[in-house]
Amino acid sequence: MARSKGLPEPLRFLENRKRPNLRTDATLAGKACVVTGATSGVGLATARRFARDGASLVLVARNAEKAARIRAELAASGAASVEVVIADFADLAQVRDAAEEILRVAPRIDVLVNNAGMHATKRTFTPAGIETVLCVNHLAPFLLTRLLLPRLIESGARILDVNSEGHRFSAFHADDPRWERHHYTGLRGYGASKTAQLLTVWEFADRLAGTGATIVAAHPGDVRTGIGSNNGRLYRWFDRHFTARMLDDVAVSGEAMHYLAAAPELQGVSGRFFHRTVEEMPAPHALDRALGKRVWALSSRWVGLPED
Repeated sequence: MARSKGLPEPLRFLENRKRPNLRTDATLAGKACVVTGATSGVGLATARRFARDGASLVLVARNAEKAARIRAELAASGAASVEVVIADFADLAQVRDAAEEILRVAPRIDVLVNNAGMHATKRTFTPAGIETVLCVNHLAPFLLTRLLLPRLIESGARILDVNSEGHRFSAFHADDPRWERHHYTGLRGYGASKTAQLLTVWEFADRLAGTGATIVAAHPGDVRTGIGSNNGRLYRWFDRHFTARMLDDVAVSGEAMHYLAAAPELQGVSGRFFHRTVEEMPAPHALDRALGKRVWALSSRWVGLPED
């Protein structure tokens, strides 16, 4: 990555957040796109932008009633077709079922947007005993991508992992994934989950080399999304009255995802991290390839898949 004058690399994201999105005239018309977490926030903004291009959409969401309303909206706004797959990403069995359903309804997949995510102020666990934020933000999209990988390779797909500058909040403690020896806070838990995701993005990129399929990760922008709405009343009040007022409209993220999915100049680009549409260097702890190989092995075991 070419360096430019300005802030030191660890602070470059402060400059990048002020830069306008790059845009492309290329469209996703005729493309089949899967978007997770598609009924709110970045996922919904992305689905709306893809629909305007006439893409065929598969929406993965938790709430069937909400998904039905979004499906009708997107069909009316220009999407070639809209399918809905229901899954709660805190339940890996539901992720497996979702993958089977996606493979049934999507003979090809040109774009996969792994967007579903959460932020929690308190440590909780899934029924399977996995720390919930790690499960939703990392293990669920890891499992979904692994299960869809043959179809993604056949299609020469672009995989977009919606990550976050929040990965800078914490390294991933591979020896303490349940936070039993480290102090858990919402920011640390979120950061660790996003770091784990980034560490496996580089591993996916290695495995996809030469196949025509690619994977990149991106911070979608500092935007109003509703993430964290599962938290308590005080958190929601502060977010609504203070945090949200400092953030951009989420449509900015939809435009960024469209560029990453459609831009011809990104054909073949893989294993990179973007701040919206500007390539950026992640935090050093997210670039530890030895740890990444360990996280890949651990993640594979946790989701019940072989390492390769």
